[in-house]
Amino acid sequence: MRPINRLLSIMERLRDPDGGCPWDVEQTFATIAPYTIEEAYEVADAIERNDLVELKGELGDLLFQVVFHARMAEEQGLFAFDDVVTAIADKLERRHPHVFGDEAQRTSKEQTVAWEAIKAAERKDRKKPGVLDDVPVGLPALTRAAKLTKRAGRVGFDWPSTDEVFDKLAEEVEELRVEIAAGDQAKAREELGDLLFVVANLARKLDVEPEDALRAANAKFVRRFGFIEAELAKDGRTPDQSTLDEMDRLWDAAKVAEKAGSPS
Repeated sequence: MRPINRLLSIMERLRDPDGGCPWDVEQTFATIAPYTIEEAYEVADAIERNDLVELKGELGDLLFQVVFHARMAEEQGLFAFDDVVTAIADKLERRHPHVFGDEAQRTSKEQTVAWEAIKAAERKDRKKPGVLDDVPVGLPALTRAAKLTKRAGRVGFDWPSTDEVFDKLAEEVEELRVEIAAGDQAKAREELGDLLFVVANLARKLDVEPEDALRAANAKFVRRFGFIEAELAKDGRTPDQSTLDEMDRLWDAAKVAEKAGSPS
């Protein structure tokens, strides 16, 4: 038995109301979706850490999510796993006519342009002709913001350079300050959203994935705060037994240690 067929059989058994796993039987598309997103992030995390051994397992977990959704769909008479595979195979051939068709070979840049043109045609076929119609709502907000502005930029709705983005960033910061000073929490929340949207736009202009940049900043914060904890622990203390000034000094020491190439 091929490994994929074994996995499909296992999924079928897990979902069997008669003798299957009660938890698996109770699940729906909506309840499984968060796990699907989580597994995708764990794949990205393994790649970020260059842990290729763990990557194998994480890819398996992600594949299981696809199998889980496909099984639930099959039970409802919607589609099955083979239909999922066929759909992606058809899409890849359709979107690579320079490989599987008669069109001339393209450079990577030319293929990116052609890919978007093909996707636009597909949106029209699905009666979703709007430029932003198929940017998934379920994406992380920063990623979706960057994709929305990228899509709009392709039809000319874009700032000419990063200079204008920085100007807008300063404007949004000032508007946020005003609402904070006024004590209007609802408007401050709105302005903060506008500020983050501009930041995502700036990331897109710099050709930086905002989620990747923020993940790196998160990792840096964890690393440097860990340095603070380790240094305080040498005196038998914890951060709550320290002062902000002391922790700031240790934070600066952590930065110096990193620049010197020492993690400790």
